[in-house]
Amino acid sequence: MRRPVPVLIALSVTAALVTGCAGGAPDPAGPGPSALPVLEAGEADPMIAEGVSVVSGASLYKSSGLGPSAANPAAADGTPQSYIDAGQFPGGTLPAGVSLTEAQGMNALARIKENLEARGLRLDDVTSMRVFLDNAPGTTRADYAGWNRAYRQYFANTDLTTGETVLVPTGTAAPAAPLVRNPARPSRFALEVASLPVPGWLVEVEVDAVYPAGVTPR
Repeated sequence: MRRPVPVLIALSVTAALVTGCAGGAPDPAGPGPSALPVLEAGEADPMIAEGVSVVSGASLYKSSGLGPSAANPAAADGTPQSYIDAGQFPGGTLPAGVSLTEAQGMNALARIKENLEARGLRLDDVTSMRVFLDNAPGTTRADYAGWNRAYRQYFANTDLTTGETVLVPTGTAAPAAPLVRNPARPSRFALEVASLPVPGWLVEVEVDAVYPAGVTPR
């Protein structure tokens, strides 16, 4: 049975331009970054960070809450399965270990990417993220592990020490290259809710992004 009271699970993250984030100092050869993540010292591959500092006068962008697109014509409208991306998972069939939340999370983050690009931004410009999760039918708790696998497909998938790509598992498959290579670690919380506004949604995401220095908002 679904719990009637939302349960808060807060995760702190941070992001935007991770190049040079350890020292937090702008490049003297050009304009400094508009946002600086606060990362725990010595961590080469944190999923999240402790916060983000935004430079005074930086231009900000805030998205609306976005969930996955209905992209699985094989499933009934308004079901969680209808929000599986059949282009990524042919026929809407999920591979071993891939959860509905994981599949919907990847779909929702693809929409976030499109939303940002329409405004002249990229995923690595994201500085904070708010995530709302509903539990899948037949479960009693939101699938945080599935969501985090989806998140790693689009965020926090480079080693901050070596710069190398961090491989990411999809379900129980062997780790492979992420869908989008992105060093950013945005500030983030994840919250379990009793329901989401669109029938069938298990994931809703909204983000804040900072325009890089020299980029005009649109």
